[in-house]
Amino acid sequence: MPDRLAPRRLRAEIFGDVQGVGFRFFAESHARQLGLEGYVRNRYDGAVEVEAEGDSKALERFLDALRQGPRMARVKEVRVSWMPYRGDLGPFGVRG
Repeated sequence: MPDRLAPRRLRAEIFGDVQGVGFRFFAESHARQLGLEGYVRNRYDGAVEVEAEGDSKALERFLDALRQGPRMARVKEVRVSWMPYRGDLGPFGVRG
């Protein structure tokens, strides 16, 4: 069982009605509250992409929030990839 406090990296692709509903700012707010580093951005295909680093417990909580999204969003699918921590993302923010 992985250490829940060990730092990890998460990449998530969120599909559904997730652009134009405040999703990026929702993600940024949650990530900052959880002490995560990384970014969120809209993609040209209508999805939202997130990369974040932090302790595993905080990343799991963040992922739960991403699966819900803000009130106006309709999340249909979240594809998740877990990677080793690299420490190269910097303060969490909105890109693009």
